[in-house]
Amino acid sequence: MPSEYAKSLGARLRAIRTQQGLSLHGVEEKSRGRWKAVVVGSYERGDRAVTVQKLAELADFYGVPVSELLPGGAAPSPLGPTPKLVIDLEHLAQLPKEKAGALARYAATIQSQRGDYNGKVLSIRQEDLRSLAVIYDKSPSELTEELISWGVLDPEARRAVESF
Repeated sequence: MPSEYAKSLGARLRAIRTQQGLSLHGVEEKSRGRWKAVVVGSYERGDRAVTVQKLAELADFYGVPVSELLPGGAAPSPLGPTPKLVIDLEHLAQLPKEKAGALARYAATIQSQRGDYNGKVLSIRQEDLRSLAVIYDKSPSELTEELISWGVLDPEARRAVESF
């Protein structure tokens, strides 16, 4: 029978996964088999002990600090789905290089790191938007508005910036 700690850890793992809009099978697909759905599910139920090393690797995969997964602190924030920051790569490719060259290079780097070359859209994190804002010498909200006006970000992205 799982301990209360294992159940709490599992609930945090599940919350982070669902925040990112991933099913258990989605985790397996996104990780290209590194994280098996059955294993992640057993961690989430508290049926299987997770080593510190595996927990750190899973946190890295989800792009969150390990502390977000550990019980005893504040609940993972926020528990509901967060708005997505999705770059429309097709629109981006149509923009002049002098306008969007830095964003195109940044997006290409992320695609290369992830091995994600679908060519249509690219999800980025809030930290990526902050970095891009520095590159463009704007605040995250100013850059968000500019990217929306370029047709590269959906207007829904404004909600993601409000949560900064």
